[in-house]
Amino acid sequence: MKTYLRILSYARPLGKFVPTYIGYTLLSIIFGLINFTLLKPLFDVIFEQVAPESLERFRDLPRFQFTLEYFTSLFNHYFLKIQDGYGKVGTLAFVCIVIVFSVFLSNLFTYLSGVVLAKVRAKVIKGMRTDIFNRVSGLHLGYFSNERKGDLMSKMTNDVQEVENTIVQSLRVVFREPATIILYFAVLFFMSVKLTLFTILLIPISGAIIGGITRRLKKKAVESQQSLGRIVNILDETLGGMRVIKAFNAESFMFGKFDQETDNYAAVNINMARKNELASPISQFLGVTVVAGILIYGGSLVLSGNSSLSASDFITYIIIFTQVLNPAKEISRAVSSVQRGIASAERIFQVVDTQAAITSPATAQILKGFDREIEFQNVHFSYGEKEVLKGINFKLEKGKTIALVGPSGGGKSTLADLVPRFYDPTSGAILIDGINLKSLELTSLRKFMGIVTQESILFNDTVFNNIAFGLEGVSEQQVLEAAKIANAHEFIEKMENGYQTNIGERGSKLSGGQRQRLSIARAVLKNPPILILDEATSALDSESEKLVQDALTQLMKNRTTLVIAHRLSTIQHADEILVIDQGQIIQRGTHSELLKEEGLYQKLSSIQSV
Repeated sequence: MKTYLRILSYARPLGKFVPTYIGYTLLSIIFGLINFTLLKPLFDVIFEQVAPESLERFRDLPRFQFTLEYFTSLFNHYFLKIQDGYGKVGTLAFVCIVIVFSVFLSNLFTYLSGVVLAKVRAKVIKGMRTDIFNRVSGLHLGYFSNERKGDLMSKMTNDVQEVENTIVQSLRVVFREPATIILYFAVLFFMSVKLTLFTILLIPISGAIIGGITRRLKKKAVESQQSLGRIVNILDETLGGMRVIKAFNAESFMFGKFDQETDNYAAVNINMARKNELASPISQFLGVTVVAGILIYGGSLVLSGNSSLSASDFITYIIIFTQVLNPAKEISRAVSSVQRGIASAERIFQVVDTQAAITSPATAQILKGFDREIEFQNVHFSYGEKEVLKGINFKLEKGKTIALVGPSGGGKSTLADLVPRFYDPTSGAILIDGINLKSLELTSLRKFMGIVTQESILFNDTVFNNIAFGLEGVSEQQVLEAAKIANAHEFIEKMENGYQTNIGERGSKLSGGQRQRLSIARAVLKNPPILILDEATSALDSESEKLVQDALTQLMKNRTTLVIAHRLSTIQHADEILVIDQGQIIQRGTHSELLKEEGLYQKLSSIQSV
């Protein structure tokens, strides 16, 4: 119930919708009920059950009052008038016209209540999708290291869709069906207390049986959504790694993984279907059983003359009672499907409730400029139990370049990720102009930084939008100038639509060097005072590397730069080089100084010069 109410909270303010919905729904139920109560006078006319003397008191038009008795008297007044003027055929036509008009109004108000509910549904789903997207985009990078991307995508798409298809669709059942049952039973009690008490004794048996079935559905619903998340993950890995899969002839291996998971998904859903599909036939069977019991019990009372009900009353009673079975069946079906939606909602809320490890403090300072230096003071960092950085100390002065070199897995990229606060140190501090990064507002900190990584992160959009990514009010001339500095303008101009050419998913229509130069153009356009380059040329061929390196040299002019380098030839002019191995700085100095010093740098240099 707690999860259900939380879903509904996305439709706030509910006061905007609830009164209107309740009003339309009640009117729809009332006019629907009138349809069936009018069957009695219809049968009375057909079977000549109307005693003229019983209608005499309705010859005068009743005084208006908002009561059931007034509307009954009003109907009987016109019923009598029509009977006097047009006979039985005219009376029959009158009753039929009233029934048709009542059906029209009932369906009109059903439609209007459905429109109100559609607005609630749209508001709930939009709010939920927005909430989970904002939460995921605001989480720290470490979160994505522990979560499967496919499972997150499944939660943001399939789980939200499941909530829409079950929980939100069941909102109609929450009020309309119980209200229908209550109003119909009120009429049934009015017609016969003894017979209605008999029916009420039989209904809880049906409810208990169906409830036992639905309680078993939730566990299977969770398993189903988890399995679907794994299927999406396999699809994402397959589509993203198709080149490697084909190169290693691994199609059958990936198909085996996919086939195994889809088999599991199918088995779970078949198990769910067995329980889910059982609810409706059991509900229908028990409903018919109850009707049969009423026919036997009530019919015997009418036939023996021990009931106040006439034959037409009893037929009307049976027809009205059968209409109670439909909302009862809807409730049982909704309870079954809601279990699946609840399971999906709980998976969504697991993400929504996740707290970001990297946040701006409540009293965050706004970084207004960068004037002096970035300083690492005895910085340690761990991924869980594994310590990656150990006692890092150095200063990166404004306008200077520091390069980080060393074996893979030594902690270089982690160190660079600490500067824009993608992660926080386990201990120690990182200062910018003497201010601890943890005390700064995140957006203001990252505004001063540009990042170019080994993997060019591009989007399925135009060249222009990829270069201007994240910036507002950028002119075409500014983008063009940035592309020229990044040595990208020439190849862009040769593309089919120039700067308006779509580059495909992750820039798939471009070469590695072209993608990297677009990333550099993006950093040039942002014009950040602090630059972080993470092995930006290591994956390129010689020709592309020269073009990219020239672009980087232009980008680094008059900027404070932290460079992670694989090729030592690209960092010979760095103001200081830090050699990092196993999370520690083991050597430091300029290129010429380190070449004279026996150690890892000299060894790496000799290997690369061979």
